[in-house]
Amino acid sequence: MPIDFQLERDAFGRLVLIDAQGQRHEGILPVRAFPLSAPGEGLSLVGADGRECVWVDRIDALPAATRALLDAELAARDFAPVLLKLHKVSSFGVPSTWQVSTDRGETSFVLKAEEDIRRLEGGALLIASAHGVQFRIPDVKALDRPSRKLLERFL
Repeated sequence: MPIDFQLERDAFGRLVLIDAQGQRHEGILPVRAFPLSAPGEGLSLVGADGRECVWVDRIDALPAATRALLDAELAARDFAPVLLKLHKVSSFGVPSTWQVSTDRGETSFVLKAEEDIRRLEGGALLIASAHGVQFRIPDVKALDRPSRKLLERFL
């Protein structure tokens, strides 16, 4: 599929899309169709009005400069720390406060309900905190034994 648009940043750092007709669309937001299962496939470039301006089948098919702009924008939006170790939980009922180590450092969060732990393909988990932060566990089996034992109480 030929690329018939350009991306650049305006003076405020926002993404601007220039379509095939030369029309400028300011305030573009990239939105992944499948952020967890296929992050490199299916990307919608959405305008400030909430309408899709461009659909991208594969991010890796884009020119390097365009891909770099999108990668930077997506990295800022896709904050999902990887949970590396579970140190302590306040109770085995919910809500409970979890003290954990992540790839971004030590933190604690509140798990409101057991439904906030979602199973993903390949043994991965996604845990939503009470504040809406999504913590990822790519492979439960890769956690240390004490972390797995604590986690099993909630699964």
